[in-house]
Amino acid sequence: MGGRALVMVGTQKGAFFYRSDPRRDRWEIEGPYLEGWEVTTIGVDGRGERPVLYAGVGHFVYGPTVHRSDDLGATWRQLEARPSYPGDSGFSLNRIWTIVPGRDSQPGVLYAGVDEAGIFRSDDDGASWQGLDGLNRHPTRAAWGPGAGGLCCHTILLDPHDDRRLWVGISAVGTFRSDDGGETWQVKTDGLPIIEPREDHPGVGSCVHRMVLDPEDSNNLYQQNHQGVFRSRDAGDSWQRIESGVPSTFGFPMVMHPRDPKTLFVVPQKSDEQRTAIDGRLAVYRTSDGGDSWAALRSGLPDHTFQGVLRGAMATDALDPCGIYFGTTGGQVFASADAGESWRPLPGALPRISSVTAIELAD
Repeated sequence: MGGRALVMVGTQKGAFFYRSDPRRDRWEIEGPYLEGWEVTTIGVDGRGERPVLYAGVGHFVYGPTVHRSDDLGATWRQLEARPSYPGDSGFSLNRIWTIVPGRDSQPGVLYAGVDEAGIFRSDDDGASWQGLDGLNRHPTRAAWGPGAGGLCCHTILLDPHDDRRLWVGISAVGTFRSDDGGETWQVKTDGLPIIEPREDHPGVGSCVHRMVLDPEDSNNLYQQNHQGVFRSRDAGDSWQRIESGVPSTFGFPMVMHPRDPKTLFVVPQKSDEQRTAIDGRLAVYRTSDGGDSWAALRSGLPDHTFQGVLRGAMATDALDPCGIYFGTTGGQVFASADAGESWRPLPGALPRISSVTAIELAD
């Protein structure tokens, strides 16, 4: 597959873009864009003739807002509307963790996951937002508690085969599924560890860190949890551990190969308390059999580094061979142009990295 890669990196101090040559041997860095804003996510709407970018950003004075770019990041404009809770809800909106475009059959639809945890939908390209109260006011809400990164709805997955089914991941609450387009939601944590079980809501309290969906068979879900790596083969109704070969149960990111849903990548970290590379040896772990076994990919990655990788800071492109990218809490970005077999650092020393998004550009 021809083309070049565009890697968009969100940091605590703006966004930085990397553009590759066709071989992904040479990279140029651009930015900072959105200077002065914390960029927690950059979502890509590829349903039109040209990709549209939506950045979820935050500021200690102005709060969280959404910015849009129609020229692949060269210029940005802040949208007038943003997700927000009603004043009488008792909830505050602290960050926008993810922005996901709707299906091809839903032009103009965007979804946003936020902290304090909730999901919002726009039907007009972000000109207005409506909260989905089936989740935002879920009967278990009183039992929801934050993780170290806050009470965040960080993952939204849309079923490509069922227009009414979608999932969210909330830290430190669990996985929820809707089968009616977001009107109602069910807790889906059977088989997942519960941090502090409650008698009134025993299924709530599983800290999902990242979740991905098999686009070919949407019964297959995978997640990196606070306490392990898990797989579901029944659309989230039940979960099983899949950690053979993974040196730690703790980690944040998880991504799937764009053409092989049995191939996934994670970055294990030392522990909940440490949150750094294990023994100072940064490593990506890959499974090629849907999680039955995992192996380390370290060629080109450094020793004696004690950085972490956050939940949104890893991505793949759709080129062939597949490119993989991740950014660290120490501001380094690493790239592989051969599905993880070898790695190289990209230029620059950036602020703490929150998110990485990659797309392919036509030659």
